[in-house]
Amino acid sequence: MSRRYFGTDGIRGRVGYHPITPEFCLRLGWAVGRVFAAKNKVDREPRVLIGKDTRISGYMLESVLESGLVSAGVSVGLMGPMPTPAIAYLTRTLGADAGIVISASHNPYFDNGIKFFDASGNKLADIVEMEIEKQLDAEMVCVDSNKLGKATRIEDAAGRYIEFCKASVNRGLRLTGMNIVVDCAHGATYHVAPRVLEELGAEVTLIGVEPDGFNINERCGSTAPEALAARVIELGADLGVAFDGDGDRVIMVDESGAQVDGDELIYLIAMSRARSGVLDGGVVGTVMSNYGLEQALAHAGIDFVRAKVGDRYVLESMRERGWQLGGESSGHIICLDLTTTGDAIVAALQVLSAMVESGATLGTLKCGMHKLPQTLLNVPVAQPSERAAATEVTCAIGEMSAQLAGRGRVLVRPSGTEPVVRVMVEGDSATEVAAIADELAQIVADPSS
Repeated sequence: MSRRYFGTDGIRGRVGYHPITPEFCLRLGWAVGRVFAAKNKVDREPRVLIGKDTRISGYMLESVLESGLVSAGVSVGLMGPMPTPAIAYLTRTLGADAGIVISASHNPYFDNGIKFFDASGNKLADIVEMEIEKQLDAEMVCVDSNKLGKATRIEDAAGRYIEFCKASVNRGLRLTGMNIVVDCAHGATYHVAPRVLEELGAEVTLIGVEPDGFNINERCGSTAPEALAARVIELGADLGVAFDGDGDRVIMVDESGAQVDGDELIYLIAMSRARSGVLDGGVVGTVMSNYGLEQALAHAGIDFVRAKVGDRYVLESMRERGWQLGGESSGHIICLDLTTTGDAIVAALQVLSAMVESGATLGTLKCGMHKLPQTLLNVPVAQPSERAAATEVTCAIGEMSAQLAGRGRVLVRPSGTEPVVRVMVEGDSATEVAAIADELAQIVADPSS
């Protein structure tokens, strides 16, 4: 059955427009409460944790979700601004029935979304999302007053998560003498990532740590690492680390100011684990992963497979194979032996650990992978799925794929989180790749073509 509200990662949209409205999210909180209250089999009241990023709309959505949950007889633990992976970790370790994250990840402040984790810290199964959608159609009825839930604030949430991050690397790891510039995108990592790195001994310079509700991801963070690169060069730092607004994506900058994307970071982690004999299985990427990653891993004798774009699909493929490492070019990296979802801080620490253990710079470590020139364009359209499947678009894809046969590839897909069609072209000639991408983007953008 198709889902009306849930996308590939929860429910997302423009604040003030359906479904990201106070009325809908109140009902959503109640529906979630009803579903998880029914699933609760232990001798205690059901409990759901709520965290958020730093968007101004988070206050509004937090309060209505809390009201909906409490009215369904579910108690709520409020954590305030916390990274998405922290909610997954704390939901599992604090014994909650579910976790909710109010965030639109790397999107601008005027968007927001609701993401969910089950009691094990995993994304909700499709069947649970369908149960929630079914409850949304039911009449909203408040439980009796003596069965209402309670709301409390979890004061030590940040400290618990910081200790978890530090424990994700070898106990003896120290970053002493390492100068790191950190960009927290004015988002949810602003008060935890710096402490993790500082407590491990690094000298940290901070940018993007002054959230005001509106500046999340604005010309900063993993989607715009230019300011980070400039600061690394200015200070002569060892590297830079950029997180996105909710802390599940990481992009780095090497000592020369060159960007190191998710594909390269996955390669570095895989090679480090292979050298240490702890790489369990191969690596899962996506259809967007650079072909250079596949080539480099093959050269090292490491298996590589591609999943559909979206962390849930990467995770499904990893679990099917029993593999521990996977992720996306965007910097969403999953270390399944350490946590249950993509965690930017944990992934960054894996790379820093590889640098310390090898004694090499970030720029040196990434040299083993040669990225093919790749152009990615986001084409705004009203109906992304329909437009991507249009006859003129599919015909153009076929012609351009034939042009690049044996030298590259073309991928066109509707975004699961934004009203855009993503056009990706990859090949051995940067000039040719850019030209083909521009031509294809124009065809996608013009319904009359």
